[in-house]
Amino acid sequence: MMSAPAPQEAPLLLACALGIERRALRGGLRRGPAADVALLRTGMGPAAARRAVAQRLRDTGLRTAPVLATGFCAGLETGMRPGDVLVATTAQLDGERIDCHAPDLLAEAIGRLGHTVHRGTLAGSDHVVRPPERRALREGGAHAVDMESAAVLSEALRAGPRPVAAVRVVVDAPGHELIRIGTLRGGLRAYRVLSSVLPAFFQWHSTSLPRR
Repeated sequence: MMSAPAPQEAPLLLACALGIERRALRGGLRRGPAADVALLRTGMGPAAARRAVAQRLRDTGLRTAPVLATGFCAGLETGMRPGDVLVATTAQLDGERIDCHAPDLLAEAIGRLGHTVHRGTLAGSDHVVRPPERRALREGGAHAVDMESAAVLSEALRAGPRPVAAVRVVVDAPGHELIRIGTLRGGLRAYRVLSSVLPAFFQWHSTSLPRR
């Protein structure tokens, strides 16, 4: 008599917004060990992120999948530099606050890869945030801002209980704004960092799955 097949573990859903972010992540996936990962490009902005995540999580194999939002962000803290990594402890958008799963594990795993890691609140916005708004967000307790992460996590939890997290690589920070000379170098550094952090994502995924 044949035994029943073991239940499959939920894959990790990685969500990013931009084509360049997806290319960096694909590069990391090719170099790393085999892992059960679904990579989703949502498009820019919270509305696009919500639509894309809601549609993707209708897939039977992803209904309980842990979700990790990633890509680039604007750092808000003085001292942040392009290539630094922000591991969100919470994500916020339009008054909603989302607690992230196991941010310390993620931060420590990324730190062991040799990167500078910051932990804190990741604010969400529906538009590119200019310097005066950035100061207001910083004064309100945010450490970084992007347009999709909070919406991705919010929609993922709306689809069902699951571990969620957000990891963003700083590409723009106080004193290192995108319009300044050196932007290309900073952007390349951020791209390389994003491509290199997949092992930490895999570790987070493996420890977030329910034990059998």
